[in-house]
Amino acid sequence: MQNLDVDVSALSEKIYGLILAYGLDIVGAIIILIFGWWIAGKMQRATATALGRLPNMDDTLQPFLASLVRYAVIAITIVAVLSQFGVETTSIIAVLGAAGLAIGLALQGTLQNIAAGVMLLLLRPFKVGDFIEGGGVAATVQGVGLFVCTMRTSAGLCITVPNSQLWNTAITNYSESPTRRIDILVGIGYDDDMDQGLTLLRELMENDDRSLKDPAPQTMIMSLGASSVDINMRCWCNSGDYSGFLFHLNKATKETLDKAGLSIPYPQQDIHLHQVSVTSGD
Repeated sequence: MQNLDVDVSALSEKIYGLILAYGLDIVGAIIILIFGWWIAGKMQRATATALGRLPNMDDTLQPFLASLVRYAVIAITIVAVLSQFGVETTSIIAVLGAAGLAIGLALQGTLQNIAAGVMLLLLRPFKVGDFIEGGGVAATVQGVGLFVCTMRTSAGLCITVPNSQLWNTAITNYSESPTRRIDILVGIGYDDDMDQGLTLLRELMENDDRSLKDPAPQTMIMSLGASSVDINMRCWCNSGDYSGFLFHLNKATKETLDKAGLSIPYPQQDIHLHQVSVTSGD
């Protein structure tokens, strides 16, 4: 019993000694960590604000640089915390170098996202505000970060897409070109006047101010379908007018054909019945 009391007393003295020796260092490290984390967030917001005031600063590059500043401050904070425990700077660099390979292997996906983010910013297949389709997502780009790209769908949903997912796929940028082409396929009946239909539909597009004069609107017979003569309506408009103009043309096409007495036939099949007479033998 006496030996147990001696062991507990010796252990308490050791713990007390460790607290006296490293207690202030631990408290200081915690304070440095909290303060550094807070400063990192402040620096990120300040950098984004400062870059936003520059007249020629690209909106796509702004959040990426702000993220770099934040992670740089966090890295400095970690070095300061390790220094608080007496770890030499050269030793920290050596440890980071030795751990770099292991971290790189463990975080291959994360490093790919960083590399993809850099390539997206360098090659600029899109910028903030563009409506794109890529990586299985169709949405408007909100920002390109160090690891992910934030996007917003037409339904108002926010989507976070890894940079590597966008970089490793074909990207369709619907906002890059100032103009877009509209193609609408319309079927009329075989008994209807084809030339009349071609003229009416071409004039429908020509009379709308949203339709560009160059290239001029066109109508052409695309195919002779199973139950209709298929006419293709083709015109160009400004990219900002695309959706509204397309919806208007779909409605106006039906109204124009109805007013002219031209039909839009339903798919149909002709069924011929043949009566077979059966003669019974004697």
